[in-house]
Amino acid sequence: MRSVPEFAVAIPCYNEEECLEITYKELTKKLNTLAKQKAIKDGYRVVFVDDGSRDKTWRIICELAKKDKHIVGLKLAHNRGHQNALLAGMECAAKYGEVVVSMDADLQDDINAIDGFISEYRDGADIVYGVRSERKKDSFFKRHTAQMFYKIMRFMGAETVYNHADYRLMSRRAVDELMRYDERNLYLRGIVPMIGFKTAEVKYGRNERVAGESKYPLRKMINLAWDGITSFSVKPIRMMLSLGFIIFFISLAVMVYSLVMKIIGQVVDGWTFTICSIWLLGGLQMLMLGLIGEYVGKSYIESKHRPRYVIEEIVGSDAKS
Repeated sequence: MRSVPEFAVAIPCYNEEECLEITYKELTKKLNTLAKQKAIKDGYRVVFVDDGSRDKTWRIICELAKKDKHIVGLKLAHNRGHQNALLAGMECAAKYGEVVVSMDADLQDDINAIDGFISEYRDGADIVYGVRSERKKDSFFKRHTAQMFYKIMRFMGAETVYNHADYRLMSRRAVDELMRYDERNLYLRGIVPMIGFKTAEVKYGRNERVAGESKYPLRKMINLAWDGITSFSVKPIRMMLSLGFIIFFISLAVMVYSLVMKIIGQVVDGWTFTICSIWLLGGLQMLMLGLIGEYVGKSYIESKHRPRYVIEEIVGSDAKS
């Protein structure tokens, strides 16, 4: 069994002024209890990452860091999105802890699951996934679209953990390996399973937000899902090629049919058929070009090798750059 670990938490924040204080109190209370129980070492760190917030989020983080030596704050120079902010927090947290737990700032992830995370880590797991035990609190639409998304990802060949978001524990060596994945189109839920170290799962019940509104509306969830599909599989392009062959052979059959009808003198007006064919083929061509463009665009962005994020400021009693 592994020894008691140095512990760190990475929390991305975007306009979370309403829940930061509550999250800080609840999380540090939990971590202090674990430290007293000798489950983690006392010198834990909580890294809050301000992802270009437009409210008082950064001011609150600075105040927390000033009064509590366990708090470290990162301020990104520009809003880079949840996945990049999370990665920035994990990279920083790994400098303080032998293990890093990533979670959101709204306390929907049950912090009591951390006990199970630590237990699995000490038993040898380098990556421990927090997995939702049920989705009864989700709307009908969200519950079924989430299930459909996981099935699509599995069909596309991407490794994903069912009902797992970004609540997980990773050892320092797992985080180091994660940082070697240099892509700019980040989908951590798909990248982390590719690392390949020993993994475990801890079930937990998901809570309601402690305050404020969700920062992940439908539009952002769709964008994240699309990034996940196009970043981990070329199956959409292969499916597009197969569809192209099918349409090509159907077109040949229609052409032969039309020539036969012409030869035997049974000419049909064919207005509806012609118009439908033109619109169908035109729409499919535009769809295919758009899909190809999506992959070309991602390749273009990756080829630039621009930094995934820029840290503008770090606060904390002994912050490390």
